[in-house]
Amino acid sequence: MTNTNALKKLALLGATKGPIQLSSSSFAKHISSSVQTASRRLQSLEQEGLISRTILPAGGQRITITKSGKDVLRNEYYGYQKIFEPIKNEVVLRGEVITGLGEGQYYMSLEGYRTQFKDKVGFTPHPGTLNLILDDTSAVLRKKLDEDEGIPIHGFNSQQRTFGGGKCFRAMIEKVKGAAILPDRSHYPADILEVIAPKNLRKALRLKDGDKISVRVIL
Repeated sequence: MTNTNALKKLALLGATKGPIQLSSSSFAKHISSSVQTASRRLQSLEQEGLISRTILPAGGQRITITKSGKDVLRNEYYGYQKIFEPIKNEVVLRGEVITGLGEGQYYMSLEGYRTQFKDKVGFTPHPGTLNLILDDTSAVLRKKLDEDEGIPIHGFNSQQRTFGGGKCFRAMIEKVKGAAILPDRSHYPADILEVIAPKNLRKALRLKDGDKISVRVIL
């Protein structure tokens, strides 16, 4: 059994949702191996940063799959999706509204970006972005955006500073036409999606942090 398969077994036992208590001997039964092999597998997963574990005084250990471990599982899941699911020209992403770093308002006010969005997606963006933290399924589906060439947004120089490029995709944010943007250089992790529109999305859709919405992205 590979480390990825062992990681999947821990996920099936609930280790992505929170700590699980497990002994090496019980894990050995789950992966049909010797206790020594099961123990080595857990040590290897910990050394790779895919799980965190605490040895319990009374015996056994408390195990949680880390963010890196979840990313490995998401990549595995996405690979199977590409094999078995039909190719679609759109993807629906679902997530929870969060407050961003506050940089979107500045970047969307720059003429070098505003002109490109006007020319390429047909609207001048409202200053600011709406940020969503995607659910686990959508975080996997978002990888389709990474692999698609999208609509290029070019970097430019202004005020003795270089601004980076990226790409975007036409999208429907609930009932509002807008776009999903993927900067080449982002301060956000892969499960955060930034979307823009010609209007203030929080006001137009009456959104607050914690609200859950869907974004239909056209590939």
